[in-house]
Amino acid sequence: MNIHEYQARQLLGQHGVPLPPWEVCDTPEAAKRIAAQLLANGASLIAVKAQIHAGGRGKGTFKSGFRGGVKLCPTAEDVFDKAKAMLGNVLVTKQTGPEGRLVSKLIIAAAPDIQKELYLAVLLDRSSSRPVVMASTEGGMDIEEVAAKTPEKTVKETIDPALGMIPYQARKVAAALGLTGELMGQAAKFLLGVYSTWWESDASLVEINPLCITRTREGKTTLLAVDAKMSLDDNALYRHPDLQAMRDLAEEAPLETEASKFSLNYIKLDGNIACLVNGAGLAMATMDIIQHFGGRPANFLDVGGGASQEQVAAAFRIILQDSNVKGILVNIFGGIMDCNVIATGIVAAVKETGLQLPLVVRLEGNNVVAGNQTLAESGLTIIRGGSMADGAQKAVEAVAAR
Repeated sequence: MNIHEYQARQLLGQHGVPLPPWEVCDTPEAAKRIAAQLLANGASLIAVKAQIHAGGRGKGTFKSGFRGGVKLCPTAEDVFDKAKAMLGNVLVTKQTGPEGRLVSKLIIAAAPDIQKELYLAVLLDRSSSRPVVMASTEGGMDIEEVAAKTPEKTVKETIDPALGMIPYQARKVAAALGLTGELMGQAAKFLLGVYSTWWESDASLVEINPLCITRTREGKTTLLAVDAKMSLDDNALYRHPDLQAMRDLAEEAPLETEASKFSLNYIKLDGNIACLVNGAGLAMATMDIIQHFGGRPANFLDVGGGASQEQVAAAFRIILQDSNVKGILVNIFGGIMDCNVIATGIVAAVKETGLQLPLVVRLEGNNVVAGNQTLAESGLTIIRGGSMADGAQKAVEAVAAR
């Protein structure tokens, strides 16, 4: 589950991570009031940051024509004008797609005097099954590009989850970033706070980009988290009702939200052949083989290893809400799954929805004979796939023939 930057800031602040003074608001008037207070307290510039679940906000464009979802403003009046241009309007970035995202909240923050930008993240290294702290001297940039072109500028520190991040590891990372003197001590405390945020929140990612070396009005150098991104592990949310409350359904695709109600994993794509599959790996392979035969998958839909008849019916209803869908391929391998349960669900769903689109079904595995018999005796027009390749090819041909 993704959360907004302002929510990530709240969690980081609870763990002692230093941030520039800031507040969140949802009206231009509130933005102006916050800005005036920050300016009165010594800020020279105010950052106005649109809150959506997507990167590239600064380079984005609103559908109204206004450019940029991150602005620096010298006065409270300027903040008011920028806030008015952003709130209630749709921001399009390279990550939102052409539909964009509606901006309903803003961060209003004091913009610090930045001397240098660094990068910091805590995530799970799946190859070692351990947390890893990743840092780079090249902050404010695409970390994938930095890692590919200049890997020597990226440092990784693996953490023992039984011990957590210990101070010497924090100092080791700080040294790798070239921090010395007072900044070394600040960085160690900063890193421990970020790691604590990641661990205590059951996060899958905490990213600070940029982590900035800044200069105060008194000339002192200090570290601040100027931007923050967090993703939370869905499987652990039952332990965190406070974090669950941070979920913003307006930021999620409606069909994906509907699918989550039935414990279905659904992601809409831009093709026209819908997939209904059990298992994420098989779903990926199914999309690939549709593409191989010249078709375009309309979705990723994993009903899981033990789907019920109700879940199958819900999956069909969700698929059919996508107007781009011109055919459906059901590809099931029954390990734990009972093929006859799937077949019964398919028959019920087709009758319930009055399906008129081509439907190709490939069943294999546990209780497949009973499943195939259920389909055969249903009286419905169902195209049988003898194998995954055969099913995919027939689905592509059926859609092309429409």
